Parts: sequence; structure tokens; C-alpha cells
Amino acid sequence: MAIKLEEYAGKYKFIKMERTDGILQVTLHSKGGPLKWGMRPHEELSYAFGEIARDRDNKAVIITGTGDEFIADALWGGDVNKVPPGAWDHTFSDGKHLLMNHLDVEVPMIAAVNGPALIHAELALLCDVVIASETAEFQDLPHFPGGLVPGDGVHVVFPLLMGFNRGRYFLLTGQKISARQALDMGLVAEVMARDQLMPRAWELARQITSKPPLAVRYARQALTMHLKRLMLDNLTLGLALEGLAAGEHWVATKPKV
Repeated sequence: MAIKLEEYAGKYKFIKMERTDGILQVTLHSKGGPLKWGMRPHEELSYAFGEIARDRDNKAVIITGTGDEFIADALWGGDVNKVPPGAWDHTFSDGKHLLMNHLDVEVPMIAAVNGPALIHAELALLCDVVIASETAEFQDLPHFPGGLVPGDGVHVVFPLLMGFNRGRYFLLTGQKISARQALDMGLVAEVMARDQLMPRAWELARQITSKPPLAVRYARQALTMHLKRLMLDNLTLGLALEGLAAGEHWVATKPKV
């Protein structure tokens, strides 16, 4: 059953939603400033993408951050590489739905990367059109640099987009790449000044949605088939490996009684 924007837009603490002419802008934030990643935003986005996907009045989606950052900081509330095995089930579920619900959105998605995307950069890079400000940077900061297995979908996205060897190097070394490097690698399609980013995102969205509605909707479905298959084949195992390693670290560092 389809749902309406007013049923879900105001539900989320870390996500602002506004729609004009069928184009939904999703802005990530923490108290009106740049988003600080954590378990709550992780959970919220997994639900929000599912509801966005079910709203047939959405004709295109723009996702961006607030201020000078896309997602560059985290407020974890604990060591994420020391998660009790029983607690990982919640993270496992949210991690799976976060990316699968993203890919289940049946209209084109545009990422306007307004600044550093150091945490869950794949949320931007999985979009159909990715544009970035000159200040944007890309990194996978929370996984291997923090002692976690890069298994929550980044192990699919970065080797696919960057090339197998370069993607593995990126994940295992914590490499940070600039917007211009990302453009040269094909991760982003356009790089521009910060003040030009959102006008360009809306221009692209209007250009896309000017086409016949079913052509727009079915183009997104055609262009995500391969990504969905890769995620279906690899995401749950990757999350399981990440959880096993985190659980082992928790057991090894648990105080002896």
C-alpha cells in the first residue's frame, strides 16, 4: 500500500524531508547542523528509505548533508568494534535494510555531496547521479581503520566503482580521496563550487523528471538490477563477518571476573 509524505516526513530526528514538484530533498542533520553518525541515524535511514520507496508521489530523490559536511563525524556512544554478539542482531538488521531499502527506491536518486563523506559514503555513491562540491572528500573511516571488517556493503560498492584492486586498497588503508580524485575515478559525475551544488542537483532532478513518469521510474529499476543482485549475494555474509569479528573483540577485551 502506498503512503503519503505527511505520514513519514516528520518522524525522523536526523532527516529533514521536503518535496517540490514530486522531487523529494532528503537532508541529513544533527540538531540542524552536520550529521553525527551513530546507531540512531543508522536505524532511522534504514526505515526512511523504505518509506520513501513506498511513496508513489516521489518522482526523484535528492540526498545531501547539512553545512560543510555530508557525513564526517560520529557519535557512537561506545566502541563499535567491541559489540556483544547478542547486540549485533540489531545492527545486522539495520545494516541490511539501510542499503536494500536504498536500492528499493524506484525513482532516480541524486546525491549532492556537500562536503566530506567519511562515514557511509556509499549512501551517496549508490545514487544514480553523484555530484560533489570542491570540498568533498571520500573515505571509509569507521571500518578497517577502526578495527571493523568492511562488510556492510562497502566491500561491494568500492571495489565495484573504483576497480577491484584500488577498492581493496582504499578499504584496507583508510585512504582519503578528494573530490577531484573521485571525479577522475568515476565515483562522481561533476565537481563544482559549494554554492552551485544544490541548484545543480535540482536542475538535474527537474531534467530527469521532465521525461514520461514510467520511463523515469523504470529507468531507475533497470539501472539498479545489477547492484541489487550484488547486494543480495554479498551483504548479509559481509555483515555476519563484521559481527563475528566485533563479537570476538568484545569477548577478548571483556574484563575477567
